[in-house]
Amino acid sequence: MAAAAAAALLGTAVAGCGAGGAGGDGAPAAGVVRTSPIADRLAKLPAAVDGAKVVVGRADAPRTVQVLVDPRCGYCAKFEATGGEALLEPVEGGEVRIEYLLASFLDRDGASGSVKAVNALRASVDAGKFAEYQAAVFASQPEGAFTDELLLRVADRVPGLRGPAFDRAVERGSYAGWVGEAEKAFEATGMRGTPAVLVDGKPVGTKDGSMFDAAAFARTLGAAGIGA
Repeated sequence: MAAAAAAALLGTAVAGCGAGGAGGDGAPAAGVVRTSPIADRLAKLPAAVDGAKVVVGRADAPRTVQVLVDPRCGYCAKFEATGGEALLEPVEGGEVRIEYLLASFLDRDGASGSVKAVNALRASVDAGKFAEYQAAVFASQPEGAFTDELLLRVADRVPGLRGPAFDRAVERGSYAGWVGEAEKAFEATGMRGTPAVLVDGKPVGTKDGSMFDAAAFARTLGAAGIGA
């Protein structure tokens, strides 16, 4: 029922997270912190803030792909661990840059900690660790809410991220204003749930569910001229 409700909210999606809840499964046991198996490759990707977005990859990349995620969305965690990897090679090769729109709408129905997580993700850009940290945040997505303590423990697994500036930003919610602007940017796309990948403003991999399988999503992206 939850997946069906989420699909209705997403419109064309097979599964995803809408305002009704985080959805998905496979959250680690309480207190477990994980990193991505491709953390070494992610650590090499540049990231910069562009208005209310975080851009990963070369600024002069000829193609742009938008990725819409909410840190507490279980389906987003599944996407990052599967279909999300299909975007890595074209980004590494300079063909594509990814504009991340970090949503926090799942906090509307309770304290999921999405706002805290997006704030921490924004702080990780300043430390040059966004891509690696984001993967670790999704890999460590808890059954309950994200807390400052958990977000800092996840940061411990990202070499060079912890420090006075990052810790202070997490604990004080220094980027709360930016988090609100990021949510507005997500809403402006017209999408009503996550995850979503937009190529030339159009969602790909949602209707057929290919975004949750690395090989299938690589083919979907190829059909859209990405990584072909």
